[in-house]
Amino acid sequence: MKKLFMPAILILTLSLMLSACGGKTNNADGTSPSVQPTSPESASPSASADSESGTFVYQSEDGPVEVPKNPQRVVVITRFLTGNVMALGVPVVGVDEMSKENPRFEEQLKDVEAVTDESVEKIIELEPDLIIGLSNINNVDKFKQIAPTVTYTYGKVDYLTQQLEIGKLLNKEKEAQAWIDDFKARVQKAGEEIKAKIGADATVSVIETFNKQLYVYGDNFGRGTEILYDGGFGLAKPEKVAEATKKDGYFAVSQEVLKDYFGDYVIFSKNTDEDNSFQTTETYKNIPAVQNNRVFEANAKAFYFNDPLSMDYQLDFFIHSFLGK
Repeated sequence: MKKLFMPAILILTLSLMLSACGGKTNNADGTSPSVQPTSPESASPSASADSESGTFVYQSEDGPVEVPKNPQRVVVITRFLTGNVMALGVPVVGVDEMSKENPRFEEQLKDVEAVTDESVEKIIELEPDLIIGLSNINNVDKFKQIAPTVTYTYGKVDYLTQQLEIGKLLNKEKEAQAWIDDFKARVQKAGEEIKAKIGADATVSVIETFNKQLYVYGDNFGRGTEILYDGGFGLAKPEKVAEATKKDGYFAVSQEVLKDYFGDYVIFSKNTDEDNSFQTTETYKNIPAVQNNRVFEANAKAFYFNDPLSMDYQLDFFIHSFLGK
């Protein structure tokens, strides 16, 4: 038995050794390939993809929401946040009509679908991986069944904090903070130069026509007000504007009293689709800011909002208008 058992063991051992050798792949010259250490960069594609895919929990106003780490199909159901998402380079597949009409956005959004908070079926067809809107949108429960949905209360935080929140939501907080730091520095520099040129006591008004009515605007109401006034250049409003806009942020004025609400300089957020015939009246032509060529007209459709893309445009507009740069 002993003599029979030993050869069997030898045969089994030899078979295992041959099998192991046969499992190796030799180089073309017959030599065995060397084993290279695996670095994180040379890890399998699936491992790299896992780090970019997947989800994380975002702390929204309404509580925690599980959102994608790298969203690629975002629907933004509000004109107030479209530019915030676009500024961070995140692809959007659905936006509101007003965003598509923005001359600053129209080229990038020409192939993007127009949606509203009633476009439930259309949004389903877009297969979004993230939906963003305001807290008062309709059908929010239906949207939550389509994709992770995050809403914000308009005006709850300032425009810089809002961009930081969007950066957190889109997993791009560092990029959002970098824009904030850079923008604040540019605003401070431009503000100092503008004050040095026009005088620290010079007043500035922001006006706009809407539905045949002329309005003046106060603090933090888009149209460049965040940059011009407190928190930005620190320029002053005419006293009547400051008082009239204290409650709502805007105030309707009649043509007869325009001069009382016009500062030394005027920013006219002008929509050519509106009735701007007040500019042809003698009342308007006799206002000092008009006579001194200190009314600066901007395209209202590109001037309404306070997202990073709009704010960059507004800052450039003010630098050019006030400083001639």
